Amino acid sequence: MKKRMVKKAVIFLFSTLFCVGLLKAEHIKGGEMYYTYNGPGPTANTNSYTVTLKLYIDCKATSPGQLDTAIPFTVFNKDNGQQYGDTALARLAKEQFINFDPASNPCISNAPTDVCYRIRWFTTIVVVPINNNGYTIAYQRCCRVANIVNLVSPSGNAGSTYTAELPGSVVYPEAYKNNSPQFVTNDVAAICANSAFTFSFAAVEIDGDSLSYSLCGGYTGGSTQSPAPIIASQPPYTQLNYQFPFSGTSPLGASSTINPVTGLITGIAPGVTGQYVITACAYEYRKGVLINVHRKDIHVAVSNCIPLKAYLDPNYVFCDDLKVSFKNNQINPAGSSYIWTYGDGSKADTTLDPTGAVTHQYADSGTYTVKLKVILAGGQCVDSATTSAKVYPGFYPGFIPQGTCILFPIPFQDTTKSRYGAASKWSWNFGDETTTADTSHQQNPSWKYSTTGFKTVQLIVESTKGCIDTATAQVEVRDKPPINLPFKDTLICSIDTLKINASGNGIFSWSPNYNIINANSATPSVFPKLPTWYYVSLNENGCVNNDSLRVRVVDTVTLFAGNDTTICAADSIRLNPSGDGLQFVWTPATAISNANVKNPIVFPSTTTVYKVTAIIGKCRKDDDLTVKTVPYPTSIAGPDSTICFDDTAQLNASIVGSRFVWSPTSTLSNPSILNPLAFPTTTTTYTLYAYDTLGCPKPGISQITVNVRNKIIAFAGNDTSVVISQPLQLNGSGGILYQWAPSTNLNNAAIKNPIAILSDNFTYIMRAYTPEGCEAYDTINIKVFKTLPDIFVPNAFVPGGKNRLLRPIPVGIAQFDFFRVYNRWGQLVFQTSNPAYGWDGTIGGKTQDTGTFVWMAQGVDYTGRKVFRKGTATLIH
Repeated sequence: MKKRMVKKAVIFLFSTLFCVGLLKAEHIKGGEMYYTYNGPGPTANTNSYTVTLKLYIDCKATSPGQLDTAIPFTVFNKDNGQQYGDTALARLAKEQFINFDPASNPCISNAPTDVCYRIRWFTTIVVVPINNNGYTIAYQRCCRVANIVNLVSPSGNAGSTYTAELPGSVVYPEAYKNNSPQFVTNDVAAICANSAFTFSFAAVEIDGDSLSYSLCGGYTGGSTQSPAPIIASQPPYTQLNYQFPFSGTSPLGASSTINPVTGLITGIAPGVTGQYVITACAYEYRKGVLINVHRKDIHVAVSNCIPLKAYLDPNYVFCDDLKVSFKNNQINPAGSSYIWTYGDGSKADTTLDPTGAVTHQYADSGTYTVKLKVILAGGQCVDSATTSAKVYPGFYPGFIPQGTCILFPIPFQDTTKSRYGAASKWSWNFGDETTTADTSHQQNPSWKYSTTGFKTVQLIVESTKGCIDTATAQVEVRDKPPINLPFKDTLICSIDTLKINASGNGIFSWSPNYNIINANSATPSVFPKLPTWYYVSLNENGCVNNDSLRVRVVDTVTLFAGNDTTICAADSIRLNPSGDGLQFVWTPATAISNANVKNPIVFPSTTTVYKVTAIIGKCRKDDDLTVKTVPYPTSIAGPDSTICFDDTAQLNASIVGSRFVWSPTSTLSNPSILNPLAFPTTTTTYTLYAYDTLGCPKPGISQITVNVRNKIIAFAGNDTSVVISQPLQLNGSGGILYQWAPSTNLNNAAIKNPIAILSDNFTYIMRAYTPEGCEAYDTINIKVFKTLPDIFVPNAFVPGGKNRLLRPIPVGIAQFDFFRVYNRWGQLVFQTSNPAYGWDGTIGGKTQDTGTFVWMAQGVDYTGRKVFRKGTATLIH
């Protein structure tokens, strides 16, 4: 009864301590549980351990639900998997803030400012009996921080489980007398995206045991419904749900790994900034026996910073050329300079390229030590790296299959050639889609396929000089070996012998045994006297294929060169002889596309007789045909011309021929004559086709273009007003040339924009015309006010009547600023900056009642003086 009351008290205590902690608290950023051996326990066959949880939480955590002051440890007996004893209460022993100081490393550009951990240590004493398999101590809590990049979203719902393993007596004699390793605190590091980095998971082991490190998946634990369980769930524990391509063993991607001896993670950081979970396991060996696996996980920040780093591959192999290229494997801060030495005695190269990229021409092959030094900030920041460069050009991997039959293994022969060294390692992938075991490391292996079709075979070859390259080929697997025959049907002369050049992999045999030599080869010779079918069989290691071809026999050659023909001079024609010849020879061999084909194209300049010889072996026959050439009919449409809009052009054409045709005809006065009138409204090209009866089937063609000037729309400008002696800039348009009349008071009457200075009202007539004489006229009336420059506005107007607009009349005004109309309440009802516009007496589309309105107008006269006027005007109905 007393023990039950104690257990109830413990549960009540936990309930009191965690009443706030039961709230979901997205603050966990990692943890490590470790222990020290205190010696035997207070009773026989027991041991005492001090167990500590080092818990990393967000530095911004402030609420009570994020800052537990006591936490529960659950102990599980590995002999039976059950919980041992009551939950142990671990109280907060100390806490510490650690953060990365951006000013601590001037060699990092845009250094992170948010790398911070609040570390809290919770500790308690655990006493357990000695057993065979030991114990697991576990603590669970939800939740981790939100937006962890390498976890499936939402990461803020993922909890944590932190464990310690107490070894039992079966693992190793007195293995329970053990102090677990402790990871060395070195957690605030600047890890920059897409850049080389190091992060240490090194641990201290005080018992003299050896350690081996690996990356391993973190555990989840707790839930949003039960964020702080008093009793942890039983092992084994569920691994975190990692987001592809990340995993527990590859938490930062494939470009970074952990050194199993030192615990140092190195590589290239991911390109996406944010928080990542990393979990490391330290395997503790005592005299070669694994007695304990110690774990730690922590959230690290990948930041948008740029560190200075000389980062090269461990070695480079160049097998293509003596001219090679190097570059740094990461982008460094702006302004970094790179100094390269190539190990061949040549001068060093310095480059400011953002990647440090350089090219270098080696004089000879060899293995060279290449050094890179990166310098920033005038030498304050320096980093260097050394690598090996193997330069051995002339490495050409290759292979050939020596068979195609599915019934038997297909041998593959390595044909790799290397100028330096020799091929030393081979890695084959035979492209067999039915298995993943289709590989070999032999130089000349064989592989038996189970399906037919094209297979992608790949060979990776490495030389003794370190060159590695890949050869790939499509290999067809067939149920029968292919036979390639030079023809399926041919013709020979009865006095000839024909050699058949077949190809294929295997043993050939031909039948029938009639007038044939070498019947068991790929190249037999036959000399039948009658048409004969020859049958061939190809045997490739038991795979057999059959085919056949026909040899027809003639005693004479048939040939007809074709009918004589007539073509136009300078034209070409394809010759089409008929007959059974296999070869053809034409003479003369000039003005012909190819004198040794059956259907050549000829282009004689004069009438020519073409002779053709048709050949079948030793049999031949001759024939000829005549190609007569006749000149093209002559067509002369005449020179191009230009007319005015709505005018006509006289065409004067001539031909040498029997007839002609104009096109188009719709704008010709008479298309049946050679000299019609043309009256196009737009520029038109007329084509004249001339024909004759001399034998040339094609017309002579010529063209004439009648260019039509656009219609001239002359505009001398709107009628206007000036004051006496005010210079008036006229501005005509519509033509290419201009003439103003009379020329009185103009500075130049033959330009489009003369200046007039008038003392009285005047009218000008403007002629706008083109060089061809196309013309049009317009007038401008100028009213001259014998006053100073001013703005006049009528004092009354009638909407809809003769004076329907209240409009300003600027006189001598070079710049008109505004015209505004106000009603009797001072409200603006109309405004414009264009004096051609005026008020129509409406507001919002509604005509106003009779009344008086105030107007204001302003402008600048031609002398630069501002003119401002205001007054009233009466709207009258």
